[in-house]
Amino acid sequence: MAQPLDPSARELPPGADPVAANADSVTPIAPVVTAIPTTRTVLKAGWITGITAALLCLGIRIVAAIFRVDFEIAAAASDELRQLPWVAVLLLPVVSGLLGSLVACIFLGVRRCQRWVFWLGTGVFVLSLIGPLLQPDTVTWPTKVWLVLMHVVTWVVVVPQVARVVGDSDPRVTVSYREVQAPATR
Repeated sequence: MAQPLDPSARELPPGADPVAANADSVTPIAPVVTAIPTTRTVLKAGWITGITAALLCLGIRIVAAIFRVDFEIAAAASDELRQLPWVAVLLLPVVSGLLGSLVACIFLGVRRCQRWVFWLGTGVFVLSLIGPLLQPDTVTWPTKVWLVLMHVVTWVVVVPQVARVVGDSDPRVTVSYREVQAPATR
């Protein structure tokens, strides 16, 4: 087996078909060994998608303000209504992207890791909808709908992309690229 820093490890083994070896991946051509995602790559994907979702959610908050949605939500463990600060709209998607990518790093190199990350992220998304939907009756329905929309946007931007990045580390995809055989000597 070639050493990780060996330049020959970055190339396909002789006779390997890059498309056939990567037939069930989202990407049509398998990545070279140096492009197989690492923890850093997954965290970077979470950071970038979190920032993107945050900016989109801020845009949603601005549009909702144009329609005079109050964004008053119940404080934790009480019925007292408080204004949702715009800073929370910016920070929560970024934190969600980073925490989600940290959890996704656990699945690097696991068989069917893309599906695991996608469905785990989708499960967390469904659980996150409990907050906006179970607000007390004093919270208006337009506020609840706009909050749910922000959750949906964050899920759409973060979860599939982080799952795709992690999916490129699936051992079924990368096994022929990691195990480059050195020529046999007699």
